[in-house]
Amino acid sequence: MKNIRKELEKRILIIDGAMGTMIQRYKLQEADYRGERFAAWPSDLKGNNDLLSLTRPDIVDAIHREYLEAGADIIETNTFNAQRISLADYNMEPLAREINVAAAQIARKAADDFTVANPAKPRFVAGAIGPLNKTLSISPDVNNPGSRGLTWDEAVEAYTEQVDGLVTGGVDLLLIETIFDTLNAKAAIFAIKQYFTTTSRPELPIMISGTITDASGRTLSGQTLEAFYISVMHAAPLSIGLNCALGAAEMRSHIAELSQIAACYTSAYPNAGLPNAMGEYDEQPEQTAHFLEDWAKEGWVNIVGGCCGTTPDHIRHIAEHVSTFTPRPLPETETELA
Repeated sequence: MKNIRKELEKRILIIDGAMGTMIQRYKLQEADYRGERFAAWPSDLKGNNDLLSLTRPDIVDAIHREYLEAGADIIETNTFNAQRISLADYNMEPLAREINVAAAQIARKAADDFTVANPAKPRFVAGAIGPLNKTLSISPDVNNPGSRGLTWDEAVEAYTEQVDGLVTGGVDLLLIETIFDTLNAKAAIFAIKQYFTTTSRPELPIMISGTITDASGRTLSGQTLEAFYISVMHAAPLSIGLNCALGAAEMRSHIAELSQIAACYTSAYPNAGLPNAMGEYDEQPEQTAHFLEDWAKEGWVNIVGGCCGTTPDHIRHIAEHVSTFTPRPLPETETELA
């Protein structure tokens, strides 16, 4: 397998931008999501973006290639909600593994094509593992604080199935992202570690990306950034970082803090600013790139890209703006007690 660590030592790597934002540009209708195979499906399917890896793989492939053309070193699979817990919204739980395999194969082919065209710039595929639409730490019932929407075992089972699909499809990395509940992330970490322990497959690097939800500097489940970092470092991740919820301007202080405490590589892919009154993102590519250039200049980051509202234009500008800066060096860790 291509060695991503060697690339991280050389330069700041670029991860892609938003998949959902790009899908919205196609203005897809119910029939696009259904295709022939699911034409008679009993529930509405519009909005199930992960399903497009089966019904409109051409669109998913085209989006990956736009990001690769823009300079992305790492592309994420179209699998943010592709586990049986989230797919239950569409009564499609049995399709979880198949969707992950298909999505990984689409991204794999696109990345390999670009690597072959330019071997000096290898491209990597990150299997996107989202946070679930249910949480292990927070009650869904305001009148019953002890209530939970799912159990630990259910979360682990769902994540294990997703990991199996992604690995079978050929990903290079596993990205646990948009973490708002650290216990959900721990279930994903446990599932990954257990999967590689109990199968003969070579273990893949883990990337972890949390979400600071507001100006308090905490995750939705109440942890500070440092507490979140300490809670997941047992996974020995390739990188740890932040994405979503905030634009780059709001994320800046948190990235600065993370760069000081992280013993691994750091990543950051913010939204294109904050959403406007219509829920849309107005921050232009050169604006987002300017913020991330500042982080690169400060030596805070190893991997940068974009989340909600970002497009290939954002990624192109980001790639250009950080290209002249050296990546954040890994800190030297003490191996003996003082």
